[in-house]
Amino acid sequence: MSYHDHGDYAYMRKLREGAPDAVKAFAAFDEAALKGESKVISRKYSELIAVAVALTTQCPYCIESHVKAAQAEGATEEELAETVMITSALRAGGGLAHGFMAMKFFEQGAAAHNGHQAVAAHA
Repeated sequence: MSYHDHGDYAYMRKLREGAPDAVKAFAAFDEAALKGESKVISRKYSELIAVAVALTTQCPYCIESHVKAAQAEGATEEELAETVMITSALRAGGGLAHGFMAMKFFEQGAAAHNGHQAVAAHA
């Protein structure tokens, strides 16, 4: 089952034709990041991290490929569920943290507005 069109992968050929060096460099980078020989993080946990990032970036292709890769590396359904919930908590936390900024900007705007009113009153 898939939530996207696997036929889209055919467009990789067009990318390879249009930007061969960049595609080759990306493939090498991806390989090194996820499967490199000198990696300390196991392949299973690398794939679970990739799932978390894919959930955050909301890339359906990445979600599917990394869930399947994590499963192939021995990840359990419970590990996947925890990964989903950790990702969800961090995304929600991001909203809260950005809320701090919103409150700060509001406070700064109120101070600037009040300062502007004080200057106008003395004019």
